Parts: sequence; C-alpha cells; structure tokens
Amino acid sequence: MRELNRQYRGKDKTTDVLSFPQIKRFERFEQLELSPIPLGDIVINLHQAKRQAKEHGLSFYDEVSWLLIHGLLHLLGYDHEKSKYQARKMREMERELLEVMGIR
Repeated sequence: MRELNRQYRGKDKTTDVLSFPQIKRFERFEQLELSPIPLGDIVINLHQAKRQAKEHGLSFYDEVSWLLIHGLLHLLGYDHEKSKYQARKMREMERELLEVMGIR
C-alpha cells in the first residue's frame, strides 16, 4: 500500500484506502445513465484497517465498511484534501451513509 501511495500520490507512507477513478469527474449526476457503470477501483489496506478498528473502537467489519464508503465518495468526486469545506461535506456524507448502514 505504501508503494501504491508513493507511485500514484507521491506520498511515501502507508495509507488505509486508495481510490482510482475510471471517470474523471461527474459534472451532474442527473446526466448519468441508469445502467450500472464502473466508477473505478478501491484498494483497502486490511492490515491498517485492523489497527484502526481497535483505535476507533469499531469492529473490523465496520472499519472496512467506513473505508469502502470513504473510497466510494472519492470516486464520486468528494475530496477532503481540497479545503476545510470539502472535508466537512465529505465527513457529513460519510456519517450519513454509516448511519444508514447502522455503523457508528
């Protein structure tokens, strides 16, 4: 995971999740076809997820679910590293989706 993070993001450290979008940017969700489309790939570092689950007081399943949601939101165009506003929007959406799933 460290190698992927270094190669694709220029960050020489491990990370918990990486997203690789297949679609550059959604201008408007309404323009998407209703048929399934591949958004991209999500790579989850299961070793890191196990460590973080303990730190966050979550089950391994719940931590991996959170990382999957986080990665999916990146594929949909959310980016918490752009600004504080964007980070807040992404965290709110994560919380909402986790709540719907009965996590946290």
